[in-house]
Amino acid sequence: MRASISAPFVDTKADDLVWTLNHPLVEPLAVRTVTVSGLEIELRVLGASHQVVLRPASDGGELVETVACLPGVPGGLPGNAEHPLPGVGGYRFDSIVESLPRAELTRRVAEIHDETSDSPGGLLVAFPGDPLAITALHLTSGSGSSLRWRTWHAYPQSDELVTTTTTLTL
Repeated sequence: MRASISAPFVDTKADDLVWTLNHPLVEPLAVRTVTVSGLEIELRVLGASHQVVLRPASDGGELVETVACLPGVPGGLPGNAEHPLPGVGGYRFDSIVESLPRAELTRRVAEIHDETSDSPGGLLVAFPGDPLAITALHLTSGSGSSLRWRTWHAYPQSDELVTTTTTLTL
């Protein structure tokens, strides 16, 4: 699913991004909800990047993964992080920041469009002003005992692409 918006993006470079599992929900610019393996999963694009919200069918609380620019919080994503989730399973987060030549960034953004646009687990927002300014999320698997999603944040002003991969073992 591709969403068109009129709001500019708030985050301006990869170094401003922060990862957290305990930030409150932020009003999204676009949302896609998918139900997999008894979980409701909200893929949320923010003006300052993304949140993924998991809600179990049973009343077990929720997991909120936030990768965003958070006022007053110094930036910097971990290369990887693991976190046990009581009553759910294991959580693993991986991220990579790439500085790319403009032609490669353009190619990669086109691939992200192709991967997410027709997928029932995809959400892509293109921000006004530059066709390469995107935030995209894609629930790539969700069967049996694990869930996996990927996200991309493209910064054409600095020719950076941030890719995150999260695996949740149930």
